[in-house]
Amino acid sequence: MANCKVIAIANQKGGVGKSTSVYNIGAGMAMEGKKVLLVDVDPQGDLTKMLGERTPDSLPLTLGNVMNDIIVNGSREDRSEIMHHYEGFDFVPANENLSAVEIGLVNVMSRETVLRQYIDSLRNDYDYIMLDCNPSLGMLVINSLAAADYVIIPVQADYLAAEDMTKLIKTVQNINRQINPKLKIEGILLTMTDSRTNYGQQIDNLIRGAYGSRIKVFDQTIPRSVRAAEISAVGKSIFQHDPKGKVAEAYKSLTEEVMANAEKQLKRVAERGR
Repeated sequence: MANCKVIAIANQKGGVGKSTSVYNIGAGMAMEGKKVLLVDVDPQGDLTKMLGERTPDSLPLTLGNVMNDIIVNGSREDRSEIMHHYEGFDFVPANENLSAVEIGLVNVMSRETVLRQYIDSLRNDYDYIMLDCNPSLGMLVINSLAAADYVIIPVQADYLAAEDMTKLIKTVQNINRQINPKLKIEGILLTMTDSRTNYGQQIDNLIRGAYGSRIKVFDQTIPRSVRAAEISAVGKSIFQHDPKGKVAEAYKSLTEEVMANAEKQLKRVAERGR
């Protein structure tokens, strides 16, 4: 699609809901009739497992193969690594082979933009491409941010997670200056929130107060829920697993917010081009 938006979901901390958010936002977009591709950029393959591929190391083609082909041959014409999910979107799986690729990137020319070459070749086929980043600030995350138009930063609602976000924001700013001038922070997403407690409200207020004047903090937060935690085991999005629950409502609202922001950006670009 000419106006494809590439969104990276990134945070160097694990356990903040990156893969869960990529899955549910992607499924939500597909429910709205959008053509969506999810890309697992984590050698642990958590997103791949959530999507039903429980043994990713046995898969014959993954993102590691794709990136290696680009490093060796300069391009990849075949698309057989792309798999289709029954909830209406496509995905590119990952496994531990991606770790070897990341190590090898150190010695590669234009090492920061290998993933971008692949993603750019897919833009005409999708409305949205979402990148599930591994929990680090290493070369795979840099590749993801170099390939993306926007980054969403999920943050667990606690003090330490909020403080660690500064490093990621600096990394995004550096990549914006040096590699990818179109990269913008789409917003900070508060996950595993509990607005019923004073502590939960304090964290919400802390993050909005510390960052809200410079970076958008999504109005919609993702509440803590046992049902949400279960989706990694059941292989279903929250819309399939608990469609009437509070987390499904939250992700539906968040998906609408993300798509509305994308539409606003497209209008701004179109107006500037007149």
